[in-house]
Amino acid sequence: MPVPPQLEYSFTLHVDLDHPLDFGSTVFGDRRFIPISGGSVSGPKLNGKIIPNSGGDWNTVRSDDVVHLYARYSIQADDGSMIGIINEGYGRDSQKAMKSVFEDADPSSTSMANGGKDWYTRTSPRFELATENKKFQWLISSVFLGDLKPPTRPGYVEIDVYRVL
Repeated sequence: MPVPPQLEYSFTLHVDLDHPLDFGSTVFGDRRFIPISGGSVSGPKLNGKIIPNSGGDWNTVRSDDVVHLYARYSIQADDGSMIGIINEGYGRDSQKAMKSVFEDADPSSTSMANGGKDWYTRTSPRFELATENKKFQWLISSVFLGDLKPPTRPGYVEIDVYRVL
């Protein structure tokens, strides 16, 4: 029987979100752009800040309540290193629950009220950095899994990032 890969916790992204720009219903689903207004990165492998207004999430909620996330933004590590991130993935929840994350809705009024046990959002973060930056080469030579946690307040999300060993 195959042995599944192991995961190593690397860091958590603490992402501040601005009000979304709603594009409405498209052929791909309900599309919105969520600006990323800042935040921080903390953990055993990487610490720093999310550069304010350096990107956002092109978020689409399909008619089957599957959410496609495609976020691109920038991180500055504590040592000054600049790191680009593309974080793409899928989630499953209702339009109402998604609005509780990306708008000023109350998370307790959605499926988050049950402690988020129905929440599922996983991403595949990819990174970009200068080739001469040897300290963080592990970011561009490894595969990562992101676990976007159930929201605790509007305008903010946390993503635990794990390196696949």
